[in-house]
Amino acid sequence: MDINFYVEVAAKLIIGLLFITLLINVTGKGNLAPTSPTDQLQNYVLGGIIGGVIYSSTITMAQYIVILLIWAFLILITRYAKTHIHAVGKYIDGEPVTIVKDGKLLVRNCLRVNLTAKEVDFKLRTGGVADIKDVQRAIVEQNGGLTILRKGDKDVRYPVIVDGRINPDVLELMNRDDAWLKGKLHDQGVKHVSDVFIAKYQDGELNVVTYSGK
Repeated sequence: MDINFYVEVAAKLIIGLLFITLLINVTGKGNLAPTSPTDQLQNYVLGGIIGGVIYSSTITMAQYIVILLIWAFLILITRYAKTHIHAVGKYIDGEPVTIVKDGKLLVRNCLRVNLTAKEVDFKLRTGGVADIKDVQRAIVEQNGGLTILRKGDKDVRYPVIVDGRINPDVLELMNRDDAWLKGKLHDQGVKHVSDVFIAKYQDGELNVVTYSGK
């Protein structure tokens, strides 16, 4: 029995465990419950790196650590870019897509997110929808989940501003426009939409949280 082999595997496992823990703490807890393609990709690739390296004696410990650091660098750069550059975030994670609007199924949007009629029907039934005409909006999220807003719901349970960007679909649901929204922000001392981390409209009030936490 080659004891050196097991010592090397154990060392690589320990380093892999420490690295995963560090990466989760640095990049956030999103990859524990993936909500975007980036979270899924991070898990798949990181698992592949660690699983593929620990049993390979041709890859040295130094090479293993460098590979992990390169992957961590790519993840950090990607997360920063998708948060601060809208085009990058849209390309990587996509955006929520409305598949039902005012009780009507938007077939083109269903095909855009690769949903078959059977899958759409299943998602709606799972969401407790008996009649599609009762749905004001059904939105496919980045992680594939379905958010359903029924007709008659008093509050729009969907942020009107996320990561410094206005969601036009939510504004439409509220029967408001950009000018109204910017006026509300100005009343709260917020000069630019890009300063807003998240804003939700509930109980007739616009609740705003800026990047400064105010």
